[in-house]
Amino acid sequence: MGLTPLLVQEIFSIIKKINSEGITILLIEQNATMALKIAHHAYLMELGTIPLSGTGEDLLMNPRVRAGYLGG
Repeated sequence: MGLTPLLVQEIFSIIKKINSEGITILLIEQNATMALKIAHHAYLMELGTIPLSGTGEDLLMNPRVRAGYLGG
């Protein structure tokens, strides 16, 4: 929170590089759009439950996720 956009881009670039080397990463992130764009698998957590899961791309396209978390 409060990071400059360039720093956020750099951090996500590093995460993608580490993952491309075969290392699994558990990422808990407020920027849902960016996190889902790089996620192989994602979970939506609400009030301690997981009502949705799937690929990052599937969740990006899910109407419920778009309306509730991605502003659209």
